[in-house]
Amino acid sequence: MPSPESVNTSPLKSSRDVLVRLQQQGYLDDDQIKVSLLRTDKWEREGVAPHETVARCKLKSQFNEEILNEEFLTNWLAKETGQDVVVIDPLKVDVEKVTDVMSHAFAERHGILAIDVNKIGIVIAQSWPDSSGWLTGLEHVVRKPIRTVLANPVDIRRFQNEFYNLSQSVRGAHGEQSSQFGVDNFEQLVELGKSGELDANDRHVVKIVDWLLQYAFDQRASDIHIEPRRDIGKVRFRIDGLLHTVYEFPSTITSAVIARLKILGRMDVAERRKPLDGRIKTKTPEGDEVELRLSTLPTAFGEKMVARIFDPEVVLKNFSELGLTQKDEETWVGMVKQPNGIVLVTGPTGSGKTTTLYTSLKMLAKPEVNVCTIEDPIEMVEPSFNQVQVKEETGVEFGSGVRALLRQDPDIIMIGEIRDKETADMAVQAALTGHLVLSTLHTNDAPTAISRIMELGVPPFLLNATLLGVMAQRLVRTLCIHCKRAVDVSDEDWHSMVTEQQLAKPEKVCEPVGCRLCRETGFLGRQGIYEMMPFSSELAELVNDNASLEKLKQQALAEGMNTLLMAGAQKVAEGITTIGEVIRVAGLARS
Repeated sequence: MPSPESVNTSPLKSSRDVLVRLQQQGYLDDDQIKVSLLRTDKWEREGVAPHETVARCKLKSQFNEEILNEEFLTNWLAKETGQDVVVIDPLKVDVEKVTDVMSHAFAERHGILAIDVNKIGIVIAQSWPDSSGWLTGLEHVVRKPIRTVLANPVDIRRFQNEFYNLSQSVRGAHGEQSSQFGVDNFEQLVELGKSGELDANDRHVVKIVDWLLQYAFDQRASDIHIEPRRDIGKVRFRIDGLLHTVYEFPSTITSAVIARLKILGRMDVAERRKPLDGRIKTKTPEGDEVELRLSTLPTAFGEKMVARIFDPEVVLKNFSELGLTQKDEETWVGMVKQPNGIVLVTGPTGSGKTTTLYTSLKMLAKPEVNVCTIEDPIEMVEPSFNQVQVKEETGVEFGSGVRALLRQDPDIIMIGEIRDKETADMAVQAALTGHLVLSTLHTNDAPTAISRIMELGVPPFLLNATLLGVMAQRLVRTLCIHCKRAVDVSDEDWHSMVTEQQLAKPEKVCEPVGCRLCRETGFLGRQGIYEMMPFSSELAELVNDNASLEKLKQQALAEGMNTLLMAGAQKVAEGITTIGEVIRVAGLARS
């Protein structure tokens, strides 16, 4: 069988040419060609790109039985024709600019899509490398040089619909706003200072909000930020812990989008002077139920909104899926299965503390157990818990809420956060009276939680009588398993996390590459790294002796505690994440 190298330099003009070239290179045999020709000819007459008609046949390569799909054939075609190939990343596309280059009908007719517009020129993705019919004419219209690249035809069609539908909705909302105030064009509307209010139930605004939510689900966003600025509003998604700007709306549309989301979240649309909270239950394109927690905040240029996206399936994950090692899981489960005492989870906002606590409570919430939580706000509604929302205006605060919960015959109490002396005192009181208390603190590492609790006014003898243990955690981005590659690691890089005595340097580590599945980032998802510190009798003695934080850390390490950096280094050695990622999220937690 010949090697898959090009053996024919004749131009590719049809699906028949593609099939013949693939056969010459050994990808296909005669029988596959005969069966495919009838179907590909028919689809090509309907206007489908030649290599896409071949992809529709779902043929298997004779080399490794790999399906010759659109992605494979696009990359193959790029090599055959010497063109660059791109994976369209919608997060990097300025939708307003690219949809101004050509009409939707023109883009559909020629199977093309502008993906970048800059001072140098325009980059246009095409399904098939035959631009003779449109390139010269379009260059004359836009008066800029055009560079063509190849892209997956499925992606081109999908983003044609998404980009142009969004652009049409934004323009439509603009147009209706203009007509309300007798404005002839968009520029005049801007000059009016956006004095009018766009209806939040306007059909275009409804479409924009629907797109925004579905787009966020598709991009695996954990948060949607809608931020007003002086003349525009920015929309940003937090994906795998990092924020990405996805769109910029005119300020009137920004306020209308926020108003629409407030309506869906049953919030007071007229109240813009104080922070508000709300919730939305909706579904992803795949039909999975998702809950969004809405929060608004008045800023200098108007109301800002953040929508945090919660997947109800997250509480069904086991501890290994969250990233705990078997040893850490055994230690953690041993602590939270005690009949009474206090267990703390520490870390900054967005480090996964709530997910860890909900997963633990879900495991503990048996029919014979009364699990009560008091939170601000309630992150995820879970039927197996009794959940209480902190409301200062009605007198329900953490301290008073725990006091009330103690009269509700609880077995397990989860306190959203210990942030003051009253809450700390009530947590200790609950633990002393035979309850298991789980809560969170904002500290950089586990030993510091002991100092923080005492700073809040808890005496050492009460802390020693109630504390079971502390776990600090962070979330690191995990490498895409489809494209990561092994590389050598230098002593200097490895020792930026741990010493050779703590963990020997591995022969290889992995680095991000980028592919279609991870949207060229090289990362796909996140996992936790954990610092587990059971509260031992030796640590209790140091607390009684009013020992320094440094001595507490040294004792915890002597007892086998892995620091966050050590836990991260283990995941680097396993090829799960990178040294840079561990340093980025856990660098402040150095021991």
